[in-house]
Amino acid sequence: MKQTTLCYLERGNQYLMLHRVKKENDASHDKWIGVGGKCEKDESPDECMIREVKEETGLDVLQWRYRGIVTFISDVWPCEYMHLFTASDWSGEEIVCNEGDLQWIEKQRLFDLTLWEGDRIFLHLLMNPDQPFFSLKLVYHGEDLFAAKLDGKDILIGG
Repeated sequence: MKQTTLCYLERGNQYLMLHRVKKENDASHDKWIGVGGKCEKDESPDECMIREVKEETGLDVLQWRYRGIVTFISDVWPCEYMHLFTASDWSGEEIVCNEGDLQWIEKQRLFDLTLWEGDRIFLHLLMNPDQPFFSLKLVYHGEDLFAAKLDGKDILIGG
């Protein structure tokens, strides 16, 4: 199973979002996501997150929180474990990303963007600072979210 990371840099009431519009054959083409990518050999999730944030944004993460793990099951794409982080402190200057357009988005506007349906679930969880570490399983048929479980319990989708 593929291991990936996704980090949401938080500045006040905003998250740094990546509009995926620059890569060919991108499963997330035209979607808005956090920054992250695939873990390399022998790399821990936090090492991967720090490296990916640096590569995609130019920023060095100084303070972060490991928030949860998402198990993605798909009938189209390889299955993956995605490690979710939020970051509250970093240094450096933002760069132009070669994978998409970076933009600071007000949290209340996130749900107006083109997002994966499952991302809407975990973004609500990430926005709660008291939310304990969670495990979210998302089952997709194509781009449609078919089923979801939070900490082993089925949750309502699409309602």
